[in-house]
Amino acid sequence: MVNIPKFFKDEESNASKFLLPLLPLRDIVVFPHMVAPLFVGREKSVNALSDAMNKDKYVFLATQTKAGIDNPGEEDISQVGTIGKVLQLLRLPDGTVKALVEGQTRARIVRFIDNMDFFQVELEKIPSHGLPLAEAEALIRSVQEGFEEYAKLNKSISKELLNNVASISDPSQMADTVAAHFSFKIEDKQRLLDTVDLSERMSLLLSLIKMEIEVFRMDQRIKSRVKEQMEKTQKNYYLNEQMRAIKKEMGAEDDGGDEIKELEDKIKSKKMSKEATEKVQQELKKLKLMTPMSAEATVVRNYIDWIISLPWFEVTEVGDDIDEAEKILDEDHYGLEKPKERILEYLAVQALVKKIRGPILCFVGPPGVGKTSLAKSIARATGREYVRLSLGGVRDEAEIRGHRRTYIGALPGKIIQSLKKAGVNNPVFCLDEVDKMSMDFRGDPSAALLEVLDPEQNFSFNDHYLDLDYDLSDILFITTANTLPDIPLPLQDRMEIIRLPGYTEYEKYNIAKGFLVPKQIKNNGLGDKNVVFSKNAILTIIRRYTREAGVRNLEREISSVCRKLAREVLKEKDKSEYKVSEKSIPKYLGPFRFRQEQVEEKDQIGMVTGLAWTQVGGELLFIETLMMPGKGKLTVTGKLGDVMQESAQAALSYVRSRAESLMIEHGFYKKYDIHIHIPEGAIPKDGPSAGISMCTSLVSALTKRKVHRDIAMTGEITLRGRVLPIGGLKEKIIAAHRGGIKKILIPKENEKDLKDVPKTISKRLEIVPVEHMDEVLTHALILDESDSLFQKVDIPFEMTVENSEEPRRLV
Repeated sequence: MVNIPKFFKDEESNASKFLLPLLPLRDIVVFPHMVAPLFVGREKSVNALSDAMNKDKYVFLATQTKAGIDNPGEEDISQVGTIGKVLQLLRLPDGTVKALVEGQTRARIVRFIDNMDFFQVELEKIPSHGLPLAEAEALIRSVQEGFEEYAKLNKSISKELLNNVASISDPSQMADTVAAHFSFKIEDKQRLLDTVDLSERMSLLLSLIKMEIEVFRMDQRIKSRVKEQMEKTQKNYYLNEQMRAIKKEMGAEDDGGDEIKELEDKIKSKKMSKEATEKVQQELKKLKLMTPMSAEATVVRNYIDWIISLPWFEVTEVGDDIDEAEKILDEDHYGLEKPKERILEYLAVQALVKKIRGPILCFVGPPGVGKTSLAKSIARATGREYVRLSLGGVRDEAEIRGHRRTYIGALPGKIIQSLKKAGVNNPVFCLDEVDKMSMDFRGDPSAALLEVLDPEQNFSFNDHYLDLDYDLSDILFITTANTLPDIPLPLQDRMEIIRLPGYTEYEKYNIAKGFLVPKQIKNNGLGDKNVVFSKNAILTIIRRYTREAGVRNLEREISSVCRKLAREVLKEKDKSEYKVSEKSIPKYLGPFRFRQEQVEEKDQIGMVTGLAWTQVGGELLFIETLMMPGKGKLTVTGKLGDVMQESAQAALSYVRSRAESLMIEHGFYKKYDIHIHIPEGAIPKDGPSAGISMCTSLVSALTKRKVHRDIAMTGEITLRGRVLPIGGLKEKIIAAHRGGIKKILIPKENEKDLKDVPKTISKRLEIVPVEHMDEVLTHALILDESDSLFQKVDIPFEMTVENSEEPRRLV
């Protein structure tokens, strides 16, 4: 009988209950009659042991349901555990505590007691019920036999332990003692501890013992098979060595002789750098002294093969016919004038100087605008070989520089491997997705690229595997990226950044008409049929079925139409002409996927059309303002970013400062709440370019004057009414033309950007540069002939605007 101090009696059930500190256990279950050492490091657990030592040395031992939790809660601790006594406590120098505990009896948690220092629980003892004598004797024998069978297989079970188990006559003690010495899963041990019924517990224990015996036997069989295989391998090696010795005694020629002679011939005929030639001669001498079958000989042989297979001085002749190169570039890509111009400049200098270090270009732009395909086109235009290396997901520096030869299976980096594949030392080398690299404990690949992409250093690039200087200066490196901020600044500094903006609708139409439609007609087997896509059909696909910066989805949709036409061809074999019109597009592609913003049907108060830029092109941005009785609260909605909300505040401050000259009711900001909303609230919007649009909407709502529905505007506003320049003007003007706008107000400083706008579009629009908000309101608001919007009021803002030297920020 275990003596446990009784703290109090439960008056309702008359059952013994105890208050004890709780010690949560990880990866161990303590059974009654079991002595176990515990290493305790968590603060609450150390405090629980300290409390137990200060009282009667009893502690409740319960296993966590999840061992990985450092700070378990009540729900993470098993309800059934063991009341244990601390036999010995030793504090270690690192702050942890080693405790020797002995399990006493099972108990169940009734409730947790609030205690900030350690877990304290109220427990009730789980009574042990006896078994009929015959059943108890049968179960004890079965468990003993199973334990003895396991001991025969597992030599770590001592005879002393077998004798101790054999001497136990109590079934409950027998089950707990045997379970404590088996390597069952923690979940299975907890099940044994949870099982109160002794007959069920013994039966569960027997099934677990039998399973453990089967697992142990299977493990022994596997180890035996592995051992036999290893002995066979050693035997084969010994026999091979004997055969080699016999051949040598008979004077037979060594197998390795021909191979070494072949390597010598290759080295003599290969043109390499002086350093590489000396290195490969040294390695060949080592190889001659080695046994051909040794592992070291294989490493040396592979190293020599790599050195002599590289194109040290093999180059392709670079074409200098600029007209032919320009023709090839125009055949492959529409637009993209800046990168084409840069390549033609390089070819012109190459023709004059004959020797020039390859430029290092970085094409930055959204997906699908033709960055990678442009690199391939440049290779064709210059007559060079083309090599592409994708850096997306690369996080190991050794991918660029290679592994040192000390590692098993070492190889050169991807740069050297790609040059071997190309076979020449001056290819067009495309490093794709340079912004998708990442870094971890293995190194930073972008740092390794600093030497590769530096014209002042890459003539002596040192790969870890080769350990030789290799000249990369003749290579024309082209990198591609979607976003510039993801490229480290030192790497950006080594490259010439060329931005490839998203295609405009006009450019997409020309690409589809000249490239994509003929390509898909051919790919889908319609080349011998007269298939015609109308202009409106292509524009409908662009506007209503795609929304992207590039043309990948546009090509997919055109391909989808061609596939459906192919089905019609098989059904209607006599038909020879197929015309795809605007009306037939929904039949092939289904309902419209995107709505097209169009100008409002009538002039309204507080409704202004702004212009926005996105990666997939320009968009119309409708801004609505309402006034209602209130206390001067300004509400701005539509999922706007911080910059856009600040623009609304700046617009309101400007309107308040000009209230008298604008004939706005005095004190309006105290009497009315103002709500500015930009529709399509699920789409995030940000940037300062909607400043003048929000200001115009505010003035319209406050003065009850309508706004011209066919006017759009863009520009940043200052507190003094200045209109500052913005970005994305080309895309915004094209969006305005597409939406039916007739007049556009732009910042005066953006006039220089109008040269990028297609003339076919700019001729059809009235583009008005403005410098001040007064000009914007004059153009945007509908005024009567007798109506004078601006009153002559002497205010400081009027006098300082023109002579202001306010710094300007380009967007």
